[in-house]
Amino acid sequence: MYTNDRDAYRHYFFTVWQKYLSKQPLDASEAQLAEIIRQHPQFHDLLNATNLKVEFAMEENPFFHMSLHLALREQIHTNRPAGIAEVYQRLCNVYSDVHEVQHRMMECLCRMISLAQQTGVAPEDEVYLNELRKLS
Repeated sequence: MYTNDRDAYRHYFFTVWQKYLSKQPLDASEAQLAEIIRQHPQFHDLLNATNLKVEFAMEENPFFHMSLHLALREQIHTNRPAGIAEVYQRLCNVYSDVHEVQHRMMECLCRMISLAQQTGVAPEDEVYLNELRKLS
């Protein structure tokens, strides 16, 4: 789900989590998000409370964190930028914990997003990939 409406975006997280908990059918994107939420028990109480108005610092924002997981999974699934799926596989061979690999890669993605926000210029794919390759 893509929207600039923060509350609608957060509501989607709550809805998916409640559907998962009540064992309702999930479409493919909902199932992916439910899996990410399931892997983050530290966010379960927040998602059970359905409080859309809670404010977070960017680095502590659970919605941003889980959205980074979604973005990274999409990059790997589509292999965009070209080569990221290979980098991911290589890192999974180096580290035993796939979730840790994703977190390490998300740190690079965060740096790229931050740089783009500061400069107003989208990061180059090769710069991003080179940063990811340094993780191994």
